[in-house]
Amino acid sequence: MQRRITRILAVASVLGLSLTACGGGGSGGSEAQDAAKSARGPITVWYSNNEQEVAWGKAMVQSWNSAHPDQQVTGQEIPAGKSSEEVIGAAITAGTAPCLVFNTAPSAVGQFQRQGGLVNLASFPDGESYITERSGDVAKQYQSSDGGYYQLPWKSNPVMIFYNKDLFKKAGLDPDNPQLATYDQFLDAARKIKSSGAAKYAINPAPTSEFYQSQFDFIPLYSAESGGKQIVADGKATFNDPQGLAVANFWKTIYAEGLAGKETVQGDAFASKVAAMSIVGPWAVAVYKGKVNWGAVPVPTSTGMPIGDIHTFSDAKNIGLFSACANQGTAWDVLKFATSSEQDSALLTETGQMPIRKDLSTTYADYFAKNPSYKEFGELASRTVEVPGGPNTVEMLQTLRDAYTKSVISGQGDLTQTFNEAADKVTSLAGRG
Repeated sequence: MQRRITRILAVASVLGLSLTACGGGGSGGSEAQDAAKSARGPITVWYSNNEQEVAWGKAMVQSWNSAHPDQQVTGQEIPAGKSSEEVIGAAITAGTAPCLVFNTAPSAVGQFQRQGGLVNLASFPDGESYITERSGDVAKQYQSSDGGYYQLPWKSNPVMIFYNKDLFKKAGLDPDNPQLATYDQFLDAARKIKSSGAAKYAINPAPTSEFYQSQFDFIPLYSAESGGKQIVADGKATFNDPQGLAVANFWKTIYAEGLAGKETVQGDAFASKVAAMSIVGPWAVAVYKGKVNWGAVPVPTSTGMPIGDIHTFSDAKNIGLFSACANQGTAWDVLKFATSSEQDSALLTETGQMPIRKDLSTTYADYFAKNPSYKEFGELASRTVEVPGGPNTVEMLQTLRDAYTKSVISGQGDLTQTFNEAADKVTSLAGRG
């Protein structure tokens, strides 16, 4: 389980690579790079080793190859390693990266760009227009500080609160109309779950200190409470604002009252009914089918918001085009083919993950009508919030997580002071190239 974090960056390895590699991205300029932009021929692509994505990837490659005998694509799963990001970083350094990777974490893009490993997609004549027309305003979150696009926004897993209807009923809560929209409502429900013995914990996000863990507790709620802010905006940390402190104090109350655990639970706490709620994306629909009698609601806010106003964390994976690719003209054409309306439909159907399209709910209205479990995820997909960009993303996220672990989970020190100090450090990191 925990699919959302199994392919996350091995921090030390990738940071070590990125700090020693040459700066800049593969944005063009040399004659060889310019020639590669228009070159066509065979290419290699990597896709995630997730079973459903492998099935989609094989079908997509076969469809392309049948129509382009002189530009054959060889597709394979990302080679095994501690994480896909570590493998990609090593391949960039060795000059052996494939042309396209359909599993690029936004948190790693700035480091890959710094290594010189990524092509600026905006350097293709229709690059920027294709990205912005497909993804709409959400695309801006994936734009580099130099104005380029070193990743194509591909698919997201907007997170919501899953709750166990059987455990809610056991706790005396309405399983069909749970009152979880406001912090006060959420805390009231959580206390009833705990006091009734329906579950050991009301909710149990991972209490560990890895940089990415805040993407599944603090950041989703901050995205909602703030109306869609990133934790860094215009080069300055934002998470110590009143909305961020409200979110942090909400979670601090949960930990202080034992409504969530401070120790790691082995396995999936939601599937094993150790916890009555979990913060998950649409991938969870298939995972919990037949195992948990679940319902889903948006993450809470201090005052409560309708789903149409809620923002949440994206948990996205994107597509990178790598500068080692000799036939970048073909790679760009394949990238557009793989993110066409037809292929996005196939991806949605095969995986249940949300293509990052501005017209998702209307373009695939039939899918959502036939699969109502995914409808609210589709509605949220246009209001997702991403991690900050740049080469220091991991350090920024780690700084936030360290402050959160200390002041929220452990309850040590003054929360406001700790968050202010962390924000100063993050602002400094955001300003470094």
